[in-house]
Amino acid sequence: MPSITILVEDSNKIREVLIPSMEELGNLQVVAVAETSAEALLALALHASVWQEAVVDLFLREGSGLDVLHACATRRPGQRVVVLTNYATSEIRRRCLALGADAVFDKSTELDGFFDFCASFGN
Repeated sequence: MPSITILVEDSNKIREVLIPSMEELGNLQVVAVAETSAEALLALALHASVWQEAVVDLFLREGSGLDVLHACATRRPGQRVVVLTNYATSEIRRRCLALGADAVFDKSTELDGFFDFCASFGN
């Protein structure tokens, strides 16, 4: 059964490619998309009882994915937050993990690892 997922990504082009791949390779069902941190917080709240995974980019149209991570600090047990960014430097990884991210992946070089990580959820 696919994991109920919220995608926080402001690039329409990336979403067009990423969502079908997330569904096929990551066993994820995207139920909400957000382009800003405010939209992400609303989507997380509206789907609070059902979302299982949030996939968060750091640089958004407005706000930051770091704000989203901070808001997810009080998430329910069993909910995972994964950062998927083009800026996965060692400092960014450290900061995201310190804020409670379960994993951090680089969009440019680590998509296979991202999909494997997502597909392993619940197994």
